[in-house]
Amino acid sequence: MTRNKMYLKMITSSLVRRRSRMLVALLAIAIGSTVLSGLLTIYYDIPRQMGTVFRSYGANLIFLPAESDAKITPEQIARIKQGINPEKLVGFAPYIYQSAKVNEQPYMIAATDMKSAKSNSPYWLIRGDWPHNTKEVLIGHEISRNIGLSVGDSVIVNTPKPDGDLTVNKCVVSGIVTTGGVEEEFIFMSLDDIKNIIGYNDQFDVIECSIDGNQEYLKSIAENTAKNIAGITPRLVKRVTESQDVVLGKLQALVWIVTIIVLFLTMICVTTTMMAVVAERRKEIGLKKALGASNSSVVKDFLGEAVMLGLVGGILGVVLGYIFADNVSISVFARSVSFPIQLAPFTVIASIVITIVSCLFPVRATVDIDPALVLRGE
Repeated sequence: MTRNKMYLKMITSSLVRRRSRMLVALLAIAIGSTVLSGLLTIYYDIPRQMGTVFRSYGANLIFLPAESDAKITPEQIARIKQGINPEKLVGFAPYIYQSAKVNEQPYMIAATDMKSAKSNSPYWLIRGDWPHNTKEVLIGHEISRNIGLSVGDSVIVNTPKPDGDLTVNKCVVSGIVTTGGVEEEFIFMSLDDIKNIIGYNDQFDVIECSIDGNQEYLKSIAENTAKNIAGITPRLVKRVTESQDVVLGKLQALVWIVTIIVLFLTMICVTTTMMAVVAERRKEIGLKKALGASNSSVVKDFLGEAVMLGLVGGILGVVLGYIFADNVSISVFARSVSFPIQLAPFTVIASIVITIVSCLFPVRATVDIDPALVLRGE
């Protein structure tokens, strides 16, 4: 039997003989590793989860013409899209605004790409459905209440012509939108419908974007757009972007605090257990020294046991940590967590290091054991 195999067998036998105490230490290490692995997984997955949650609060970046009487052209739209990572672009909705009258009351038409608007604004409460067919409109709750319109009703929308006359357009109400904001005072229709009403127009008043990214990423897009595309003024929707960063920062700080506290308690538990083990093995240690074992070899035996405990506890922590993180993510965000595989070796190594550090003080006591006194029973 080789020296390494003999050493491994000694360590394993020692752990098995004292399995009741070692099980306590292993349980403490596994719990600490579980919390470490789980919270780190949540920590790294929080930005993705928070970004998804905050996307439900609407657009977080808008683009406006630099001049009040100017419009956004298709060429400018193409260049804006080039500056945004397609994988992070949730919705990109250009709007054309047009004044209109319904029952002689003035309102505003907001024409857009309905599919993108739906992606931008999942928080809108729609009674009915989004427009799918020609001459279908989505009206705000305030308009519905003032005029007495319901889903499925026909409505006459009059829009002004350049010569001062009004066009008469019969539309069907496909849905009524409730947001608690200014959207309740708009009539939403498709871009194709507004172009048929006011004539071909490929120039837009504003673009609303929903982008999966933190405030720094959005600022970089805004700065690059302002620098490289003349005539465009980007604006961050601060109520969304700032709230996301504030909440994200607090959650990540909380994760670190809880992790540090749990690891500290784990170290105390392991240290206490190992001190009891050293006290139990005083005679064994004294006998080893009497037979010629050096202090370094005795210390090496205990550290080997610590490494073994840390390794097993770390592996258990990786598995249980993912289950813990996934359950937390489903409970809080209603979405499964994605486990970064690079955290597995980090968790195992951290578990071994924490176990070794926890054993340093108890193992130090073995150096002071006098074999003559111990073997005499003193």
